[in-house]
Amino acid sequence: MAVEVTSLELPEAKQILTDEALEFLEALHREFEPQRKRLMEQREQLQQRLLQGWRPDFRHDTRKIREGNWVVGDVPDDIQDRRVEITGPTDRKMIINALNSGARVFMADFEDATSPTWRNVIHGQLNLVDAIEHTIQYLSPTGEIYQLEDHVATLMVRPRGWHLREPHLRVDGAPMAAAFVDFGLYVFHNAHRLRAHGSSPYFYLPKLESMEEAQLWEDVLQWTENHVGLPTGTIKVTVLIETIMAAFQMDEILWALRPHVVGLNAGRWDYLFSIIKKFRGEPGILNADRQQITMTVPFMRAYTELLVHTCHRRGAYAIGGMAAFIPSRRNPEINQVALAKVREDKEREAHDGFDGTWVAHPDLVPVAKEVFDRRVGAGRHQRHLLRDDVQVTADHLLNFRVPGGTMTEVGLRNNVAVAIQYLAAWLGGVGAVSLYNLMEDAATAEIARAQVWQWVNQKVTLENGRQVTPSLIEDLIQVGLNDWGDRWPQIEEAVDLFRSITLGPRWVDFLTIPAYDVLWQLESRQWAKSHN
Repeated sequence: MAVEVTSLELPEAKQILTDEALEFLEALHREFEPQRKRLMEQREQLQQRLLQGWRPDFRHDTRKIREGNWVVGDVPDDIQDRRVEITGPTDRKMIINALNSGARVFMADFEDATSPTWRNVIHGQLNLVDAIEHTIQYLSPTGEIYQLEDHVATLMVRPRGWHLREPHLRVDGAPMAAAFVDFGLYVFHNAHRLRAHGSSPYFYLPKLESMEEAQLWEDVLQWTENHVGLPTGTIKVTVLIETIMAAFQMDEILWALRPHVVGLNAGRWDYLFSIIKKFRGEPGILNADRQQITMTVPFMRAYTELLVHTCHRRGAYAIGGMAAFIPSRRNPEINQVALAKVREDKEREAHDGFDGTWVAHPDLVPVAKEVFDRRVGAGRHQRHLLRDDVQVTADHLLNFRVPGGTMTEVGLRNNVAVAIQYLAAWLGGVGAVSLYNLMEDAATAEIARAQVWQWVNQKVTLENGRQVTPSLIEDLIQVGLNDWGDRWPQIEEAVDLFRSITLGPRWVDFLTIPAYDVLWQLESRQWAKSHN
């Protein structure tokens, strides 16, 4: 067999990495890896055009698709009601709590909310098998037993994006695409299990930038259905519109995936991160603290309203963004203020026509549920609201002005603190972290470190008159380390990684790419220490 498992010893991996499963992954890799690599090269070519001053627009070559009268395929019964969805990593406790939360859907996340240690990758797959079989249990350190209730949320899975590799699995010496690993293992082991339980494999597809990248997923879906013996259109997907380039191709993405797609989702932090990434050569892009760039600023309103209009015109679901607040059991005053903001955000989404929304914590499910139950009611969705009043142009999407926005030292300090602490947690094997009463994941860490890099390289002057320099960032790092450095065993590696991706002129496309190398080194070091 050509698939080489280069991981450190993990005996339970044999339950997932069976010979048949590895043969399936190898076939998937050989069929689609060349196409994936070409698409990643096209991303870089487009990036160079953007850095040279080119501005995107709606595609001329796909006008007939946008103007055509077509709809996506059917929606299975168990995902016709998506009023509240909860997301989180694939550890046992989170899976149980999320499925029991009262949300309609739980998205088990191998991407932004999971640190891809080999243990997490393998145990995540094992945990999902147990969840589907309704046998999953978790015993807390205090002896409390967690298990599934009779009625639980519908399960969806988010594999990692096209840009990431899985270094523990290699074909002909080259690492496999992480998307193939996460998607392939889940489908191979669970497609027929899910069907036996009255469901099917459902996925969220992240980080897409074009119709062609969506077409690659469509080819993968059709090939997979043929290979595992599923009727065409059995697998269903929802696409996250979380890049500025994808915002110009919503119709085209739905068209490419139309036998399998059921909706689009508005991903706030990755969307903002992609704006900085794509237009990093231009001064004045998103010059405001990230906390000030809310969903109500004009260009974000244009993006979300276009998403609702596009989805409903094509018979697809429009799913709103994340409520990341983590309720505090010790501070009711913080809860009162934050829950009011969450409710206001969900009221706006429901009013705009979204069919559902995301939350990061089970305690937020009742808040979001009350809003969407009141607005949507027994109809379960709002796809009848076509939002024909929405007229969005390229200028609306590309005018990144933040009215009243300011760049402050408080905002800069928060970016430094969040990015470093998240990296420390991630390098320690935890991909979703509560910081300052918010659930932070890789997406929030990306926008935080991107703003630091942007402000350093553009020599931004803050509201208090201080210029953002590497020296100022070093000062903020030292102040932060005095406050929270002792909390994190991997803090030294996190600070070094943060410096490498923020304080120099070189842009790093995704922080997870260099972070994978550091994670692999830490895993190897810890394994060697435990076996001495």
